[in-house]
Amino acid sequence: MHLYILRRLLYTIPIIIGVSLVCFSFIHLAPGDPINSVLPEQASAEVVAQIKAAYGFDKPLPIQYLKWFSNVLSGDFGLSIMTRRPVLSEVGPAVAHTALLAVSATLLSFLLGTSLGLVAGMTTRRVTDRSVTAFSVVGISLPHYWLGMVMVVIFAVKMRMLPATGMGPAGADLTQFGIEDIKHLLLPAVTLAMIPTGIIARSVRATVAEVRRQDFVQTLKGKGLRRPRMFLHVIKNAAPPAIAIMGLQFAQLLGGSILVETVFSWPGTGFLLNAAISTRDLPLLQGTVIVLATFFVLTNVLVDIVQTLIDPRVRRA
Repeated sequence: MHLYILRRLLYTIPIIIGVSLVCFSFIHLAPGDPINSVLPEQASAEVVAQIKAAYGFDKPLPIQYLKWFSNVLSGDFGLSIMTRRPVLSEVGPAVAHTALLAVSATLLSFLLGTSLGLVAGMTTRRVTDRSVTAFSVVGISLPHYWLGMVMVVIFAVKMRMLPATGMGPAGADLTQFGIEDIKHLLLPAVTLAMIPTGIIARSVRATVAEVRRQDFVQTLKGKGLRRPRMFLHVIKNAAPPAIAIMGLQFAQLLGGSILVETVFSWPGTGFLLNAAISTRDLPLLQGTVIVLATFFVLTNVLVDIVQTLIDPRVRRA
C-alpha cells in the first residue's frame, strides 16, 4: 500500500510540470500586452522597457518559463501587475473562499445525489426511478449562470429571503461562522451543487442497478439474507465509483466557477481568474491556474487512495 501511494505521488510530478508548461504557453500566446494595461498612453519607450525588465517580459519565453517555474518551486509566485502585491497573498484568500463554497456544494450534492441514486437504483423501472432520472437530466442540463440569476431574482429580489451577492461577515473563518454567513452561502452553494447532484445521482443509480444484478446479490437473496443487510452489501460495492465521482466533482468545483462566482460576487478563485483575465494580469493568472491545477491533481490522488482503502480490487497495477 505504501508503495502504491508513493508511486501515485511520484506520478503527479510530471503531470504538474506538464500543466504548468501548457498553462504558461497558452497564457502568453493570448493577444495583447499586459504592461499596456497599467501604463498611461504617453509612457515613454524607456519606461515600458524598464517595466518589462522588472517583470522579466523582456526575456525569451523559454527563459521566462524556467525562471517563473523555479521561483514557484521556491514559493515565489511573483507580483500582481494590477495590485503590486505578491500573487500568493491574492490567491490564498481566494482559494479559502472557493474551498468553503466547493465543500458546501460537494457535501450537498453528494448527500442528495447519493440518496436519489440509491432510491432509483433500488426501484429500477418504477415511477421513482423515472422521476430521479428526469431530475438528474434537468440538473445536468441547466447552465450554472442562468440558474444563479434565476435564484437571485426569486429568493433575493422577489422574496427577499436571502442576500444576492458577497460573503458573510465571517468570510472563510469557520470559527466565526453564523446565520448571516449561511444565508450568503446558500444560493451559490445550491447553484453549484445542481450539476454534480445530477451526475452523482445517475452514476450511483447505474452502479447500484448493476450490482443488484450480480450473482452474489442473487445468492444472498436465495440464502434469505434480510433486506437491510443485503442493502449494506450493495452500498459497499457501489461506494468506490461514487467516491471517485465525488472527488472529481469536488476538484472541479475547487477550480471555481467563474460565472457563478461572478454572478454572486463571491471572492473566490473563479472571481479572481475573471479579474486577472480582464486585466491581462499574467503573474496573477499563472499563479492562480497552477495552484488550482495542483489541487486538482492532488485531489485525484487522494480519491485513488481512498478507493483503494475501501476496495483493494481497484488498486492499479
